[in-house]
Amino acid sequence: MGLSSNLMAPAALFIVLALFSVPTDAQIKSDEGFISVFISSKGLGFVKDLLMHKAVSSLTPIELQPIEKIVKIPLVGQVDILLSNITILSVGVGTSYVSSGGAGVVIVASGGTANMSMNWKYSYDTWLFPISDKGAASVQVEGMAMELTLGLKDQNGTLSLSLLDWGCFVKDIFVKLDGGATWFYQGLVDAFKEQIASAVEDSVSKRIREGIIKLDSLLQSVPKEIPVDHVAALNVTFVKDPVSSNSSIDFEINGLFTAKDGIPAPNNYHKKHRAPVSCTGPAKMIEISLDENVFNSATSVYFKADSMSWIVNKMPDQSLLNTAGWKYIVPQLYNQYPDDGVNLNISVSSQPMLRIADDKVDTTIYSDMIIDVLDSGEVIQVACISLVINATGSVQISKNNLTGSFGLTEFTMSLKWSNIGDLDMHQVQAAMSTVIDTVFLPYLNLHLAKGFPLPVLPGFTLENAEIICRNSQVMVCSDVVHTGEYDLYKLLPLWVNMLSI
Repeated sequence: MGLSSNLMAPAALFIVLALFSVPTDAQIKSDEGFISVFISSKGLGFVKDLLMHKAVSSLTPIELQPIEKIVKIPLVGQVDILLSNITILSVGVGTSYVSSGGAGVVIVASGGTANMSMNWKYSYDTWLFPISDKGAASVQVEGMAMELTLGLKDQNGTLSLSLLDWGCFVKDIFVKLDGGATWFYQGLVDAFKEQIASAVEDSVSKRIREGIIKLDSLLQSVPKEIPVDHVAALNVTFVKDPVSSNSSIDFEINGLFTAKDGIPAPNNYHKKHRAPVSCTGPAKMIEISLDENVFNSATSVYFKADSMSWIVNKMPDQSLLNTAGWKYIVPQLYNQYPDDGVNLNISVSSQPMLRIADDKVDTTIYSDMIIDVLDSGEVIQVACISLVINATGSVQISKNNLTGSFGLTEFTMSLKWSNIGDLDMHQVQAAMSTVIDTVFLPYLNLHLAKGFPLPVLPGFTLENAEIICRNSQVMVCSDVVHTGEYDLYKLLPLWVNMLSI
């Protein structure tokens, strides 16, 4: 037999807000953010749809406390009724949407359902003897409309998540009893419908609050750096509260490269006012804007770590690695050291600065190249040539990494010193062009192809990304797909472990 009743009471719906930007233990904490992450309404919808099922399923099963009540039943008298083993088996959501504004992130779900099971038992006394009965029941809750508001705040560089408000409207409850007398159906519903609803709502609300506290704790424990390699890390501490408006969320993070192993980090960058860069084409889920200073902080860290020097002992044109190959370029070199081996010791002499212009990235690289002769096991420095290399490059996306490459625009050179007399720099120019085109730039591009990680959670990949270079900024506009590589429920703990390596 089925009976229905209208109920209204507070309740809650648990949803995990997945963050595409992740905070990181920065050596620099300022109120300037050099990387901004904008999650659009499309992106919020993607997050909501992806995690709704996981979040709702994490609510169940929930076991409620037994409920006991003495009820006066017409023609029967006072009946002692006990409901036990009350369990919420599943919660379902019909339709849902997410929005954001001044109050925070608001999630609304309607058409919700819940399935429950319980045991019942009643007893009462007659003038002859006591009477009792017991059995099982199932409860179907339908027509739930639920809403919750999540607050997002910057707390010492990490993101704090809080449950600000919640509510629920339950339209109908249907109870089906297995066994029992006919009069017991109506008596059970009339006596217990409010208590059952209240117990369900209190238990679900408690589970939600516990889940939000746990998630907030995980967010607080996330390390404040994304390692790039053994030299550098990306500082992604939040610098201010997220801004919620027009069904979107905007995060600002420090975004500068920091040094590892005690190497001093850059601390003199200040964000200039930049004209905003907008994405073109259809709306994307996420927009990541990187200020020019992000890239220049990287070159500063690697330059100070002495990571911009190397010895060339192999190259496509092997002739330049023997003095015989220099016979007609620098005759005195061959005359003094005939048929000896040659190494080219190249080092960048000052920090390269990148300039982001319309659809390109320009840089000027100042470097010195020392010609070393390998004579009878001895390394002899014979000359040093200073190079000024102007290069133009582009930015690309490889999975979740920002990569790039450069090509030669022009170069100039001069003789810095020589132990073998003057050099005919006109003759040397062709050799230097070969070295730059076949050694210097390919070596640089090999490292740039590795890229550095954008602030995107593992288990997610950028898709159909568009890159715009303009106004001293690089803008990445992209959709996001879930690769299924990681269990979403365990995603944040996994991220913590990865960043702790």
